[in-house]
Amino acid sequence: MEYQFYEVVKKPPLAWVYLNRPAKKNAMNLPAWTETIPIFEELSNADEIRCIILSGRGSCFSVGIDLLGMAEFMSELMDKEQKGGIKWKMIKKIKQLQDSLTCIELCRKPVIAAIHGYCIGGGLDMAAACDIRLSSCESIFSLRETAVGFVADVGVLQRLPRIVGQGITRELAYTAKNFDATRAREILLVNAVYQTQQELWDGAEKMALEIAQNSPLGVQATKNVLNFGMDKSNQDGLDFVASVSTNIIPSDELTEAMTAFMEKRKPIF
Repeated sequence: MEYQFYEVVKKPPLAWVYLNRPAKKNAMNLPAWTETIPIFEELSNADEIRCIILSGRGSCFSVGIDLLGMAEFMSELMDKEQKGGIKWKMIKKIKQLQDSLTCIELCRKPVIAAIHGYCIGGGLDMAAACDIRLSSCESIFSLRETAVGFVADVGVLQRLPRIVGQGITRELAYTAKNFDATRAREILLVNAVYQTQQELWDGAEKMALEIAQNSPLGVQATKNVLNFGMDKSNQDGLDFVASVSTNIIPSDELTEAMTAFMEKRKPIF
């Protein structure tokens, strides 16, 4: 299927999803927000795909939301009276934008963000919805919204504290400053930093293939449990994982793992 903003390349067991508006530094216009749901729903349900890599074509991951490109969709912003009916329409549209990133988090397959160049505003929102983030050494990050009179409202203020902690998130959000890949690694925003874009893509592919070698059922159930536990008590998480574990055992994949162990070979899932 052809998309306006994204390019999807399937190389089973992996899929690459590229932000593909390089002439505009992958600034996120309306298709950037509307196309994610069908893309990640399709990949979530594709049995041949076990891991997804999200990256950007051109010079960067993304410079964030295209304010001019989104002006028509968010026309309520310019309404001078801002009465209740306008607000009601506005909140519905914000929730649509939230859903366009939440679908990445809810995708059954792990999603690795491979970030190079700018990862700003909406780009950072998108990266935060991924399971794992990797970057090249020249990457520049920014939680930009306060610098342009917005509150980041599509998920980064909810997800980032779980990744880097409250204090770091508040520093980045209040200052809206740029920070580099070294800082991103220090605060655990990214798992690893690579010297070049090609090394980044190679590293992302290597990690994705390592994930893909494991039991799809086990990996996907693990993501489900981790997502559930993010805002729950330890006991809630323990109760949930007990249920998930009970539901997926026994399985053909467990049988294959045990057989492979006894035969002293790698399991084939």
